[in-house]
Amino acid sequence: MTFAMTSAVDDACPTTEVELTSANDAAGYIGDTCLDDGPVGRVGLEVEAHCFDLTDPMRRPGWDEINATIAAVPPLPGGSSITVEPGGAVELSGPPLDGPVPAIAAMQADRAALRAAFAQAGLGLVLLGADPLRPAKRVNPGARYQAMETFFTASQTGAAGAAMMTSTASIQINLDAGPQDGWADRVRLAHALGPTMIAVAANSPLLGGRFAGWRSARQHVWSQLDSARCGPVLGVNGDDPASDWARYALKAPVMLVNTPAKNEVTPVTSWVPFADWADGRVMLGDRRPTRADLDYHLTTLFPPVRPRRWLEIRYLDSVPDAVWPAVAYTLVTLLDDPIAADIAAEATESVATAWDRAAQIGLGDRRLANAAKRCVTAAAERAPAELEESMQQLVRSVEQGRCPADDFSDRVVEHGIAPAVTQLAQGEL
Repeated sequence: MTFAMTSAVDDACPTTEVELTSANDAAGYIGDTCLDDGPVGRVGLEVEAHCFDLTDPMRRPGWDEINATIAAVPPLPGGSSITVEPGGAVELSGPPLDGPVPAIAAMQADRAALRAAFAQAGLGLVLLGADPLRPAKRVNPGARYQAMETFFTASQTGAAGAAMMTSTASIQINLDAGPQDGWADRVRLAHALGPTMIAVAANSPLLGGRFAGWRSARQHVWSQLDSARCGPVLGVNGDDPASDWARYALKAPVMLVNTPAKNEVTPVTSWVPFADWADGRVMLGDRRPTRADLDYHLTTLFPPVRPRRWLEIRYLDSVPDAVWPAVAYTLVTLLDDPIAADIAAEATESVATAWDRAAQIGLGDRRLANAAKRCVTAAAERAPAELEESMQQLVRSVEQGRCPADDFSDRVVEHGIAPAVTQLAQGEL
């Protein structure tokens, strides 16, 4: 989604074809453009759902079929745009709205309209963090995704890269960066909340037709990719998030060289940190990089919290319609409400780096369970009436030490994987 107005971004970066003279030049550009100083309050939501054939859950609908279905969708009431992920997952990207409640209401309306349109075409949209049934397979023919496949294979992460691109789905939350003097605390808290919120929202116990041994197989898949591209951004103390992001981006290897004039995206199959390209130690495409190349490089970095003038929070599994509003409201409240943020910072201090443990055993970890109870309770105490039902369900689950993955696992054990997926695709809760 475009969280900031496009014109504002263009005005801030009017000369993207300017050649970079050094890594220091690139670092300065990143630091100047990664976060916008201003108030908090706007919320943008993105929801990804796996697309299934209602009569044959093993069949992966094709690119043309999915796009023909999207073309027949009337304008969405909440203003979301619709895109298709490499494996055919369908994403709704909502516009930035003032506060979580309007953003949630708009996304709920768009989800309902999209589900109805896909159902008419014999397709269902399933909110799970990972495809529990089908093997990884790309259906999006875009040159970027073809090149990404080549890069992952060359870097010996081909299986994890394919699963990440074609078998995982998330709910992404986009928030204002806030006032500059609060960036460090805000970015630290966004990271510290990661393990706790992963444990709360874990919803991918199966991957490719078998139990994965993780509550969030999605998070496990991401952890198997290069940490220089997908690991957390924070430096030693997190006191300067702009510098941390610049350091992270310059150390990360270049994945793709984009040449829009030739309509080409070329994979880079050797390890070339962007700093080496910027300093001229390595030439890619027989040239030094421009600011446009740096902007594109930043889109190929996938940390759990990514600065894009605003904050992209990327660590949540896609979760059912009954609870994703509560999950979204909880995370926004814990970051945007000052009192709730203080509660969250204290509650998550002891589990702020427990990413793998959260993904594997979720709320089965006592410390994560305690942090989750405090965080979800703080959000529930501030929730409006229209979110009461969803919040109560989330609170009950957390108090019982359960996450959506447990509910889906129970369904699979009772009915089998394919029937369980079909039930979800048909809208059965």
